[in-house]
Amino acid sequence: MRVLYLTFYFEPDLSAGSFRNTALAAELARQLAPNGGQVHVITTQPNRYPSFSPPAPAHEQRGNLTIDRVPVSTHQNGYFDQMHSFWGYARTVRKLAKQQQYDLVFVSSSRLFSALLGAWLSSRLGIPLVLDVRDLFREVMLDMLNTPVRMLLAPILWIIETYTFGRARHINMVSEGFRDYFSRFGQASYSYFTNGIDAEFLNMPSSIPPASNQTKTIFYAGNIGAGQDLHTLIPEAARLLGSTYRFIVIGDGGTLPKLEIAVQLMGVNNVEIYSPVSRQTVLNFYQQADYLLVHLADVRALKRVLPSKLFEYGATDKPILAGVSGYPAQFVQKHLDNAILFNPGDAHSLTAQLRETPYRLQNRPEFRRQFNRQAIVEDMAKCIRLVVEPELVNVV
Repeated sequence: MRVLYLTFYFEPDLSAGSFRNTALAAELARQLAPNGGQVHVITTQPNRYPSFSPPAPAHEQRGNLTIDRVPVSTHQNGYFDQMHSFWGYARTVRKLAKQQQYDLVFVSSSRLFSALLGAWLSSRLGIPLVLDVRDLFREVMLDMLNTPVRMLLAPILWIIETYTFGRARHINMVSEGFRDYFSRFGQASYSYFTNGIDAEFLNMPSSIPPASNQTKTIFYAGNIGAGQDLHTLIPEAARLLGSTYRFIVIGDGGTLPKLEIAVQLMGVNNVEIYSPVSRQTVLNFYQQADYLLVHLADVRALKRVLPSKLFEYGATDKPILAGVSGYPAQFVQKHLDNAILFNPGDAHSLTAQLRETPYRLQNRPEFRRQFNRQAIVEDMAKCIRLVVEPELVNVV
């Protein structure tokens, strides 16, 4: 069995998609190896953040796992920037795919156009398509755009999405909040494999609680884009909390300038913003922080998603500050103890709850067990194999 594996992000890039697909591709290759199977990953050179581009070989061979990394144009993580970068990737994928024979196309996609490329290739090659849907691109994009552009793009994206998802034999969703969105695609079978906790987060040492008179640190690392909407929360929360708290933000993205301007206009000096750093350095910041922050914009599409940050945060013993609503709020309430939940953008609610809630550390052993990344990718790899060769799926 030969699998063509498409993902825009892969090791050593910094993103949830990179971490997920690096683990999944390795596990799929491991399971296929005894029967001579091959996995061919076609991804991009690191490009998640313009300010963080670690070197990576254009071609790599790891046993039966082949990795080709395609250079793409730099972008600021805006939707149109990403679409422009995608076309260069798509051209190279088409060229590379012509040189091989495959039994299955697998696409892990947070952007609809990667999935569209996989649908086109599966149709052209006459082989099954499996999609791993990490985001609802059409819905998110239309929610974020102004009305004239939205009216122009809505029917086009509907047609693309209908063709793409309609081609899939199997669709995995990273969030059960997506369930009703896919009800019209009855031809596919479905699974729900979330993001998970990587090994480095499972080995973090226990924390030491801060002294009562110590300035407490609220930490966020990741994308700073329209979906996170940090500029609507952090400057105001920093003003309300004053010098007893400080925010440390590490990341990059399309709305970073908005955050920097909002901090300046608010006149606060308890917000520190840094460029992206390696994952190991982020782990060190996690250990030094007192609170871990996740925040999503208050739009319809983001009430369905499940931020990957929740899995990293849940592996620690730190209190979590979650400015989310809809399904992610339900997930926090069900699975994550020691979390402060507030509506997106509501700095007053966050401030009040921080002041009223005694600080405590708490391990989450059941969460760590349930959402262990390795266990998740083992089951997901078996699920992918079932699409083509169900007789080969054994407990491995």
